[in-house]
Amino acid sequence: MGTPELGTPRPAWYALRPGRVRDWVTVLHPPYTLWHLSYVALGAALAQHFHLNRLVAALVAFFLALGIAAHVLDELRGRPLRTRIPGPALVAAAVVSLAGAVAIGIVAAAAWGYGLLVFVAVGAVLVPAYNLEWFGGRIHTDWGFALAWGAFPVLTGYFVEAQTIRVEAVIAAGYATAASLMQRTLSTTARRARRMHGAPAEAAAAERALRLGSIAAVCIAAAAVAARLR
Repeated sequence: MGTPELGTPRPAWYALRPGRVRDWVTVLHPPYTLWHLSYVALGAALAQHFHLNRLVAALVAFFLALGIAAHVLDELRGRPLRTRIPGPALVAAAVVSLAGAVAIGIVAAAAWGYGLLVFVAVGAVLVPAYNLEWFGGRIHTDWGFALAWGAFPVLTGYFVEAQTIRVEAVIAAGYATAASLMQRTLSTTARRARRMHGAPAEAAAAERALRLGSIAAVCIAAAAVAARLR
């Protein structure tokens, strides 16, 4: 797919103008990456015993797996953000970043509990299964998105700290699932207005809600972590 011409509406509200470094920034979907990383932090902050080093490891692993691998695979499939990044570079970024996330998970499991290997395995499958639409696209749905990138990060963040799942983690996963469904609904509306109809003005309300939602999610998680660091 070609790159945007001058004056062509951006494919997303956070998309930068084409360029080598700017394309890589755009493909990371920065507001959405931060939004979903906030779920990891929230889950960790809810655990009875909190360890900052475990949270940092979980955030790095999820940034590699979701922030990089999942998003570059999404760009590889259909070029929705119309970047100029070569296909082989996208594939290499996906493989290296996902491998890095898995490596962090394995080391963390050896240090803190082998139950983490279940989460590592699930995450390693979810990234390509969702973004490359494996299994006939059965996971690539609204609910698949909400459970994979909403509930799963919360539960993983909690388990990294607690080595178990308790009711507060399940309730927080419910929050993340609902918030992710809201995000998906708004982003679908905005995406269709921009990419299919070439009408960014029609996407303005949904995009403003998405901006506010990403800020709110990060603030909630930051406050929860700050409370544990006191």
